[in-house]
This record gives sequence, C-alpha cells and structure tokens, in this order.
Amino acid sequence: MLIIEDLNKSYSPKGAKAVDSLSLEVKRGEIYGFLGPNGAGKSTTIKIVAGILKRDSGLVLIDNIDSERFPIEAKKAIAYVPDTPDLPKKLKGIEYVNFIADMHDISKEARKAKTMQYAELFGIEHALSDKIGSYSHGMAQKIVLIAALVTNPRLLILDEPMVGLDPRSSFSLKELMRGMCDEGKSVFFSTHVLDVAEKFCDRIGIINNAKLVASGTMEELREQEQSPSSTLEQIFLELTENHE
Repeated sequence: MLIIEDLNKSYSPKGAKAVDSLSLEVKRGEIYGFLGPNGAGKSTTIKIVAGILKRDSGLVLIDNIDSERFPIEAKKAIAYVPDTPDLPKKLKGIEYVNFIADMHDISKEARKAKTMQYAELFGIEHALSDKIGSYSHGMAQKIVLIAALVTNPRLLILDEPMVGLDPRSSFSLKELMRGMCDEGKSVFFSTHVLDVAEKFCDRIGIINNAKLVASGTMEELREQEQSPSSTLEQIFLELTENHE
C-alpha cells in the first residue's frame, strides 16, 4: 500500500538531513507504527508521504501511484491527520467535514451517514453545528478524524492521533483502524505511546537521527536485538540512546 525507497530530505543545502536514505513498506491490511525521538524525522517523513513537503530524492508509492508524478491521484487514496490541527476557526464543524468530502467527491448521502456515525462514536454530534473556534483541542482532533474517515481512504496517515483524545475516543479510533485494515486498507501512524504501538501495530519502524534503524514485527525486532523478552520500550531506548 505504501512503499518508500531511498527517501532523502534536507531543509537547507548545507544542513543535516531530516530524512536520510529511508526505505520502508506498509503492506495492505496492516497497521504500521512509526516511532522515533523528537526531531528524528517522523513528521517530515509523514508530511512527504501526505504530499505536504517535497522530497529531495527517492520514491514514494501510494497504492502503486508515484506521489510526485501523480500527486492528485495519490492524495485521493489517502487521508492525513496532523498532530496539531490547524483549522479554519470560522467554519462550523459540519462545514469543514463537507469541505473535505467535496474534495474527495463523496456523495451527500454517503457523507451524511458516515459523519453522524463517527460523530456519535466520538461523542461530538451535538457540536457539529458549532464553530471550530469554540472547540477544545480534543474536539478539533475529533472533527479532523471524522473528516478523514468520511473520505474512506485506502491509506490513513496519522501523526500522534491519540493526543487530546479521551480514553473512550482513543479506544474507538483503534477499533476503527483495525476495522479498516480488516477491509484491506492500511494505517501508517506515529506515536510516542510505546505501549499502544507494541500491543496494536502489526509492524513497527524506528527512526533515529533521520535514519530507519529497525523495522519489523515485535518478534523480528526482538530477534534483531537478540533479546527475546524485551519490551518495545527497552528496544526503543537501546536503538535511540545516542539521539541528539
């Protein structure tokens, strides 16, 4: 579903690389957790995949679509939820969802049913007609998630999706992510909550100092570290101990 090959990105010609020769694959029907310390290159990688940042070199294929050669087609296959929603505060929540649905050509009948389904699931059906400027951070996160899910993406890209969500909404989101993958779709998400990643992800990638230093199932990560009883937290700390 997502293939990244030899991805490179620098923010200045002479500066250190933000992403350095990174390659990974997110398979169809898979939840892939993308972990790393602050500043390691997670968000840069995610924004390149989402089409927000331009890569210096390398290849990004989304459902076999080259995201640089065919950016519109690639973006139609994905939905992206950032770690900090930056939304138009004068729009109502429902207006924002409809705006995103319009861009993805979602029919009015389909979007209405899905919007109410997800709004009730996240407990904000009462606030859909309120302006986004009145929302708390958690409510803003929920409206972005609803808009993303309404588009029925083949690849859901999430950057720290649990931040700001209450425990019930976090549980509901995890259930939705697993349900999507059971339908053959995929999820690529970053998180600092290692316990969630260990229990929930099919495979995990760890980035450190702009390089991917490990990727695989928990069993494969333990084999790589030659530590059959290690937790993900122990493996993560071992692999990122020299992060600056």
